[in-house]
Amino acid sequence: MRELIVDFITSLDGYAAADGWPGWWGLEGPEYLGWLAERPEATLLMGANTYRLMSGFAAGATPAGTDEFSIDEEDSIRGITAASKVVFSSTLEKPLSWANTTLVRDDPVEAVRAMKADGSGLLSTIGSITLCRSLLRAGIVDRFRVVMFPVITGATGLQRIYDDHPDVALDMMASRTFDGRIQLVEYRPQVLQHPPLDGSE
Repeated sequence: MRELIVDFITSLDGYAAADGWPGWWGLEGPEYLGWLAERPEATLLMGANTYRLMSGFAAGATPAGTDEFSIDEEDSIRGITAASKVVFSSTLEKPLSWANTTLVRDDPVEAVRAMKADGSGLLSTIGSITLCRSLLRAGIVDRFRVVMFPVITGATGLQRIYDDHPDVALDMMASRTFDGRIQLVEYRPQVLQHPPLDGSE
């Protein structure tokens, strides 16, 4: 049985990115980057929007307002390009241009459920908030991992991660601080059918 990890990188207030800020909010450090490089190999799961964004970066595009990537960002993009990737989309067309990427048109939840049952190793999401929400709601996520960067981007934040998520109880599995400022928290999630105090059986 393969393990499924929902993996988010966020500001403290739960945004995936922010206008006018560099990647990793400019706060990545050697401990965090070392951890990224040392993580076990995983098959990366994503939706069409994340595919378009990340494959564009791999082809040489840069984020708006940025002329070039840092060396660390280039290394990260190269690592993702080399990894096995699955993109779920009804709008993308074969052949996909990004190396090591498989297009799946089937229902993402059922496709990931089948992938989990087939073989061993890790499945990990990258970006793709809608996909992550669907997998979590279906109750098939084994680990919910968040790396929080010490910024609040209430004025400029983009892509609020937790809107429209179900209620979820989280059992702490691990935590770690990188570079004295970046916090990783890892949980075992349990989707709740109702809030604890609503009186439902």
